[in-house]
Amino acid sequence: MKIMNKSHQKLRSTEEIGAFVRQERKAQGISQEQLAGVAGTGTRFVSEPENGKRTIQADKMIKVVEALGYGISIMNRREAK
Repeated sequence: MKIMNKSHQKLRSTEEIGAFVRQERKAQGISQEQLAGVAGTGTRFVSEPENGKRTIQADKMIKVVEALGYGISIMNRREAK
């Protein structure tokens, strides 16, 4: 996980997304159950990516990330230099 600045991070794998979710969830003092409830997902869906599961459902992960107060964006790597 490459940290660009506090509000922008390059996450290049599902493992890195899961690690980010875990780190931010803990920093906010939120349990997996609480995050799942706010995001409208099951606790298992929050737990599995945090523990390195390589496959995730994008629509649910977007909800989890947004429930933490973040968003997901796509950038052109060629133009981001």
